[in-house]
Amino acid sequence: MKAIVLALTLLFGTGIALSQKYAYIDSDYILDNMPEYSEAKEKLDKLADRWTKEIEKRYDVIRMKKDNFAREEVLLPAEEKKKRKEEIDQLETEAMQMQKARFGVKGDYFNKRQELIKPIQDKVYDAMAAVAKKRNYSFVFDKANQSNLVYADGKYDISDSVLKELGITVR
Repeated sequence: MKAIVLALTLLFGTGIALSQKYAYIDSDYILDNMPEYSEAKEKLDKLADRWTKEIEKRYDVIRMKKDNFAREEVLLPAEEKKKRKEEIDQLETEAMQMQKARFGVKGDYFNKRQELIKPIQDKVYDAMAAVAKKRNYSFVFDKANQSNLVYADGKYDISDSVLKELGITVR
């Protein structure tokens, strides 16, 4: 009896597994073909560059103050040494706080990326889901972004179909 149940389970389980359809997309390829993504990425890159330059200027000032202090340290009275060290420490703290505020986990860069890029990614996801539903795919993998997809036959790539669903003609 157990053998019959096991045989039936294997038979039906295999049938279900074989009836599932798989596909994959290349989200990098899709996003690279979306003008709105290029514009959003360019805005984000400009902000990041501006913020990086602001932070680098602060660290340049700190380096200059440290160099000056190192040269003059032997000539300075103890009180002045302490004052300058505190000033440098304060500038370093402020620079690190600024760096964290701009590029930290919940920083300005993260928030701006959520604002500019996430709606585009959601749009791609919705288009991919629509294509998968139309073609009855059980699973859709993304071969971009460090996926575990080791091999994929090109005939299962639905990236162009997703772009078509988005109303984008491939170049």
